[in-house]
Amino acid sequence: MSTPYLGPDAGPDAGPYIGRFAPSPTGPLHAGSLVAAVASYLDARFHGGAWLVRIEDIDEGRSVPGAAEGILALLDALGMHADGEVVWQSRRKHLYQAAAEQIEASTYPCGCNRREIADSRLGFAPDGAAIYPGTCRYGLAQGRGMRSLRLRVPDAGNDTVSFTDRFAGTVTQHLARDSGDFVLKRADGFWAYQLAVVVDDAEQGVTDVVRGADLLDSTPRQIFLQRLLGVPTPRYLHVPVVRNADGEKLSKQTGALAVTAGDEAAAVAALMQSAGFLGLDMEQAGSLDAFWRAAIPAWGKLLERRAGAALA
Repeated sequence: MSTPYLGPDAGPDAGPYIGRFAPSPTGPLHAGSLVAAVASYLDARFHGGAWLVRIEDIDEGRSVPGAAEGILALLDALGMHADGEVVWQSRRKHLYQAAAEQIEASTYPCGCNRREIADSRLGFAPDGAAIYPGTCRYGLAQGRGMRSLRLRVPDAGNDTVSFTDRFAGTVTQHLARDSGDFVLKRADGFWAYQLAVVVDDAEQGVTDVVRGADLLDSTPRQIFLQRLLGVPTPRYLHVPVVRNADGEKLSKQTGALAVTAGDEAAAVAALMQSAGFLGLDMEQAGSLDAFWRAAIPAWGKLLERRAGAALA
């Protein structure tokens, strides 16, 4: 965690840039995830920084055997080479345990199940998770055992988290109202994504997180965790989510076509069709090498346009 910090509002020349792509190995990489991968890679290369790859397999029950290796092979085939050793979350549980112990005073055991939380009728967080009603905040009910470990968020009035996203602009969330106390360790014994991603980004010295906009609403919780743990907050850029003809986010569940090694040209074509905001197409790219040569400066121009629009 000793890597110099760029800062949330610093320019690209303020310090060393470290970005990352962190796929979950629940199946082959699809076009929607590939857009996020390429965006993170382009941002790192445009800023002359490092690009890391992290396999987010902390949810081991959903990991598909061989999926991670397939993702890594595809990235390599597409010319996206990580600047350093690939990190696997499933091998870093001791780091998450240490982080949880560091903020133990802000955590508590929870005995509620999903149905009980959903039945509280408090509604859902922006990312679709049920808002926790605080049932176990002051102790487990008699006869109840611990199912999960939760993090206590500040009470209403002191729970506001705001940050500036490089694409989305200013984002504000009220944690008590919008999420409630959230899970750090799940009922199945696995560490939750929110804790793992914060610990990993800090430990790897990540200064810039570029990922899909479907994770935008998770960011305030991660920033709150960063503050509790005393680690830096990276800059964030959430790229538009790629959607199919029905307006659904491209994913394995909505029938996104998997991209596999051996059809690299088709992968680039799918990317260009899905992420038209880059302003490139296959005819302009011609080959993978030509694509990267054209895409990196195109990304820079896209950032300039976004910055100009924000000032207008």
